[in-house]
Parts: sequence; structure tokens; C-alpha cells
Amino acid sequence: TQEFGEMFDPCPKNWDRVTDGLSIEWGKINFVNPPYGDMKAWVKKCHDEWLKGKTVILLIPPRTCSSYFHDWIYQKAELRFIRGRLKFIDGRNPNKKPTGAPFPSMLCIFRGNSK
Repeated sequence: TQEFGEMFDPCPKNWDRVTDGLSIEWGKINFVNPPYGDMKAWVKKCHDEWLKGKTVILLIPPRTCSSYFHDWIYQKAELRFIRGRLKFIDGRNPNKKPTGAPFPSMLCIFRGNSK
């Protein structure tokens, strides 16, 4: 968070199923680790929020062959490929050994113009 400052998370794990991060207004700086079931809709929303001048940091698998990558990410966002696999800590059981992601990850950084 030092590079970007305070961030809004439009799809936190603790929200109930009624809250829809795709339909709410996002903050000026947003961190998005979307549910992987509807990746295309989330990537488009990130792109659309960027067009409004907002900064969006998107954490997703690097599926560079997908249409959403070419339509809404490639040559629009700064790409940072993460070396190795991310490890996830169980917030409910912090003593549990972290588990590794089953796929690689990348950050897509859409830099907005809002301050």
C-alpha cells in the first residue's frame, strides 16, 4: 500500500452475496482480486473505472490468450508478473500453513488521473 496509498476493495471476501462490486461506485484507488468465475466482467469494470480517471490495481492469473486481456488490459495497464506462486493465509486460522495458488499471478495497474 505504500506505492498507492489507501485503497478501496470492491470485492472483499467478507461481503455478503447481496453486495455487487460490479454495480457500485468505486473509490479513487482500488485493489481488485476478483472472483475468478466471471473474470471478463471484472476486467471490463476495472477498465471502465480507469476510463473515469480512477486507479485500479487488478490481481489476476496471466491469461494473455483471453479476449479480455487484449480488449481491456494489453497496452492500457502496466503489467507486473509475479515470480513464483502467491501464498494465501487463512484469516480465520492464522496458525495454519499458507497454501499456494494453483496458478501464476500478475498485477495489472491502470493508473488514473484522479488525486
